[in-house]
Amino acid sequence: MSALLTADWFQLDSYYRKFDLYNMVWAMDEGLGNMIVSGAPYGGPLAVVRDRKQFVRVMSTGNPVITIYNGVGNVISKILWQYGVLIQMGWSDGEQLLCVQESGDVIIFDMFGEYQKTLNMGQEVRDTKVCKAQLFPNPHGIGLGVITTTNRMFLVSNVSEPKVRSVPDIPKPNLPISCWCILSCGQRSSSQISFLVCRDKEIFKCQLGESRPILTMRAEFKNPYTQVLSIVPSQNGRHVALFTDSGFLWIGSSDFKNKYCEIDTGFIKQPKELVWCGSQAIVGHWDDMMCIYGFNGQNISYPYDGPFHIIPEMDCVRVISEMTHELIQKVPVVVEKIFRINSTAPGSYLVEASKQFQKRSHRADEYIRLVKPDLASAVQDCIDAAAFEFNTDVQKMLIRAAQFGKGFLMDAALTDHYVKTCRWLRVLNSVRDSRVGIPLTFLQMQNLGEMILLDRLIWRRLHCLAGLVATYLQLKGGPARVLSHWACYKVTQPHLDSESAAREIGEKLRNVPGISYSTIAMKAAEKGKRWNALAIKILEYETHSKLQVPLLLSLEKGEIALSKATASGDTDLVYIVLLHLKEKMSKHQFQVTIRTTPFAHALYLKYCASHNREALRQVYVQEDDFHGQASTHIRDAIEETNPGSIEASLISARECYKKGKNDLGASICEDARKLCKQQSSLQETYGTSFVGLSLHDTVGKLLEQGEIKLADKLRSEYEMPDRRYWWLRILKLAEKDKWDELEKFSKSKKSPIGFEPFVDACLTRGQNDEALKYLPRCRDDIKVKYYVKAGFYEEAAQVAFNQKDQSALFFVQNKCPVQETTKHAKISALLEQLTSRK
Repeated sequence: MSALLTADWFQLDSYYRKFDLYNMVWAMDEGLGNMIVSGAPYGGPLAVVRDRKQFVRVMSTGNPVITIYNGVGNVISKILWQYGVLIQMGWSDGEQLLCVQESGDVIIFDMFGEYQKTLNMGQEVRDTKVCKAQLFPNPHGIGLGVITTTNRMFLVSNVSEPKVRSVPDIPKPNLPISCWCILSCGQRSSSQISFLVCRDKEIFKCQLGESRPILTMRAEFKNPYTQVLSIVPSQNGRHVALFTDSGFLWIGSSDFKNKYCEIDTGFIKQPKELVWCGSQAIVGHWDDMMCIYGFNGQNISYPYDGPFHIIPEMDCVRVISEMTHELIQKVPVVVEKIFRINSTAPGSYLVEASKQFQKRSHRADEYIRLVKPDLASAVQDCIDAAAFEFNTDVQKMLIRAAQFGKGFLMDAALTDHYVKTCRWLRVLNSVRDSRVGIPLTFLQMQNLGEMILLDRLIWRRLHCLAGLVATYLQLKGGPARVLSHWACYKVTQPHLDSESAAREIGEKLRNVPGISYSTIAMKAAEKGKRWNALAIKILEYETHSKLQVPLLLSLEKGEIALSKATASGDTDLVYIVLLHLKEKMSKHQFQVTIRTTPFAHALYLKYCASHNREALRQVYVQEDDFHGQASTHIRDAIEETNPGSIEASLISARECYKKGKNDLGASICEDARKLCKQQSSLQETYGTSFVGLSLHDTVGKLLEQGEIKLADKLRSEYEMPDRRYWWLRILKLAEKDKWDELEKFSKSKKSPIGFEPFVDACLTRGQNDEALKYLPRCRDDIKVKYYVKAGFYEEAAQVAFNQKDQSALFFVQNKCPVQETTKHAKISALLEQLTSRK
């Protein structure tokens, strides 16, 4: 059995193997030899277009056609090329086809041939034209490097976020370049991306961030040559291979300081393709011959009966011919340990033990005894080896062996690893199936990750398989992701019945968390007006109003949007709808629409009150709301500065109140108008601002001017309360430090507010002695507190003693400063005297 398993192995510095993946079913009008083939990484689709440099008989239209196939050769889509001269094709991380034109424009299609977008490399590239281009993987994504006809070099490190940068020019740019490549060293910094440019025997390193190119040390060749024809970096950027015009292949480090080997290929002609198989072997393609070279100088050749193309992967290469789809990879170490001839590895013994156990032979016990000390590692090796195999029979054999060995162990971690690997093998076998055609290796799958694999199935519109994979692997959010994409795809199909499609989508997506119906509806709306009805029906399932409303507005369903916004209770959302409707509808239609929704109408009035008072007034006029109209005129009067305008606004407000039969409001407006007129006269007389002040401030300002009679007249005319007037008069006299007049005023009439305000006014200005004039006239119940407040502690104590209030005396004693010993003694004496009387 081992001999059969290793029949497709060959040895270089390590063991490699070459085996068939699929028998190709494609049918081309022209042979594969006349085609340019670009394969997407990770077992992705193949883009094929006729090579315009070859002179062949054209059987179809003049415009070239790019055909996209899956891994088996089934047609996915066709693109009729109607753009500029095509320089290079490649694939993005999202399996989108990137077509680089001579103008520097990069046109992007999905795998179904639908145009996505265009990015460009800048005006200089457009003016000088692209003559060479390369797409390359790097930690940022898929990058693009171009060389123009003037040998200027430009770089985009990630086509998804294009930022064009130039690299240093090589000396003598008018001389031709023999070959070039882009080297990415696998670092996160974009400065680690550089151009390696060969001109005859010279190799220049043109790196981002540098001001000039670096002439690297010439590669150490034993055999003479004139120029380097091909230069290819390894996937990890650590190694590089050079092919010279003398037919020698040089393999060494990417800094050219270490040479691994120098091989005579026997071919003088430049290879059609020279690619790395992983990072330890080189695969060359000359006409109908494929040669594989190792680091130790060994090589092996495979003749092909017809043209073929090589697609490099991260850990292998795929070989596409007219009949077969093959894979060449280094034999994984764990597989080599188990299956190599005469292997004594524990895993090999475990596999043999399992076979004997299946035959019910006693020899199974003998093999188990041999492997028992290393049984855990043997089980681990069998599980890992199964993951690397494509042949399902070999997988089963290894898994049975692992299961047999696991029966003798109690290892939870090993059991968990066994279960996970079995799950992944089922998934990998499903996607490798010829009906799907994605020949993923286990290492590629680990590098991609489970969600990216799910996305790749979704992008191929294999929604049923993607849903099964998401459920089987228990991917969080996986089913929702699949169903969302399925729904978005379904709503874009022509000849779709809106009612039944919306019902089907609602039934399938019901009870699935994480579904965004608004995204699905938006997809439908993007297809045109024919799909609007479907988009609206799908939006009925959306539970988040913030997602519903904007799309309803874009679909010109303002009334429905207003209803949804008001039902949500979100005032910001209602305002968005109102402003949109106001802009799109006529004034009459808008008013009719918002009146049907009281909440929206109230919010509109609130908005107008802050931003558009004239519109608010018009609404009040239409509704005969006289109180509302009056309030807008009053607001106008408050904001006006011109006396004439203020009076006009107040007159309008007065008339509105009269129409509304609000006599109080009309009377207040009339008083305000008269006051405004008087203020205007005072302003002219005194040359200072009076207009706009309240009655209180107006009287206060007159008092400041010394116009006592005029202030008295004004307060009498407008019936200002005596208490307010006395307070105002006291404050103004205190502010002017007119203490004699204040005393005279206190004696003019009986104070309606008492004499405490007189004391407070004096104390505020620091006039404690003036306050003493009014303290005896304060009310008895607060007289002690006011004496203490003014700092007259002895007098306060005497008042308390006279009032025979022991608690008041204690209060005075506590408030009196400690350092006032004399006063404390007097207060204590009064306390003793009062106590003895009792």
